[in-house]
Amino acid sequence: MPVVEIPGSKSITARALFLAAAADGVTTLVRPLRSDDTEGFAEGLRTLGYRVGQTPEAWHVDGRPQGPAVTEADVYCRYGATTARFLPALVATGHGTYRFDASPQMRRRPLGPLTRALRDLGVRLRHEEAEGHHPLTVEAAGVAGGEVVLDAGQSSQYLTALLLLGPLTRQGLRITVTDLVSAPYVDLTVAMMRAFGAEVRREGDVFVVPSGGYRATTYSIEPDASTASYFFAAAAVTGGEVTVPGLGAGALQGDLGFVDVLRRMGVDVEVAADRTTVRGTGEARGLTVTMRDISDTMPTLAAIAPFASGPVRVEDVANTRVKECDRLEACAENLRRLGVGVATGPDWIEIAPGAPVGTDIKTYGDHRIAMSFAVMGLRVPGISFDDPGCVRKTFPDFHEVFAELRAGLPD
Repeated sequence: MPVVEIPGSKSITARALFLAAAADGVTTLVRPLRSDDTEGFAEGLRTLGYRVGQTPEAWHVDGRPQGPAVTEADVYCRYGATTARFLPALVATGHGTYRFDASPQMRRRPLGPLTRALRDLGVRLRHEEAEGHHPLTVEAAGVAGGEVVLDAGQSSQYLTALLLLGPLTRQGLRITVTDLVSAPYVDLTVAMMRAFGAEVRREGDVFVVPSGGYRATTYSIEPDASTASYFFAAAAVTGGEVTVPGLGAGALQGDLGFVDVLRRMGVDVEVAADRTTVRGTGEARGLTVTMRDISDTMPTLAAIAPFASGPVRVEDVANTRVKECDRLEACAENLRRLGVGVATGPDWIEIAPGAPVGTDIKTYGDHRIAMSFAVMGLRVPGISFDDPGCVRKTFPDFHEVFAELRAGLPD
């Protein structure tokens, strides 16, 4: 029975770095994810004057509740959406001028709902080229707080950035959310804020965040549930068995819900207190499923859908069109290249059962496209990737770990 050690959660590591930087004291982050995204976040903090020390097992962050230690900085966010969206909110609490830029891919991704909300809270900022996109300059002078309205229908990261900011404002925040996608990520944020000594109260569509700051702590990062989906899917399509320790009934990440989708398809799933095991049963049923709350795992399901006994339809995933690439169309294009029948709409994709034939997968530089279609490669000879190295964003050793897994699964 393969037991796969999944690296730390990208989402948790990014939030923990923000919280540690804002906390009073030195925070130790145990088993953080080491990838391009999280290293970029840590690099951004250092550029802003925060002290971030790294050892093989932990990162140590010397918090500054008063904001960045420098009054001017030019921060490059690489490809990281959490870096590009969270750090502008963090620097707003300080005093100085801070410029942010990012990769061409990240420049294309939207930022407008967050920056509009920050402006409504009195933060002075300007988009230097395209409104609602990087590059961005923030002229920080602290944040008073108050009431703000936010549309988080494209990304829950907009709401997370404001929630993380709330305890650092002088009056606290009252955030009215008009639309919300990927709600479990917001629950994750709230749980982590509480671990650092802050409170959030939800009143329907309103989130109330009192002022008061954060306390330093020692915080352990659980394995990445989105990354685990590829290994669970591998068991499902090969009839094998995979156990991921560290992700169980008490996991914070909503993307563990991917195993519930597999269960509905007829795959055997066992979620224990501290681990999850998936066993393929030799057959997977088709289904229609809403994946609004776990949309990062939509490509994983798309890549194994052709092996189901009936059509697989995924609905309510419009936000996947504004990720690292248009993931709906990227999945559809690659499936067609593989000879699989597929249709898409504004927020859905439907995939017919089929017999894929090997081809070169167009990743669009998107780590999730590459890792998802690597699962298909367990059943389909001749699959290759135009940019296999794009997995460095969240899992630099993915291909090596996946090759080891392949050796322990049925052919």
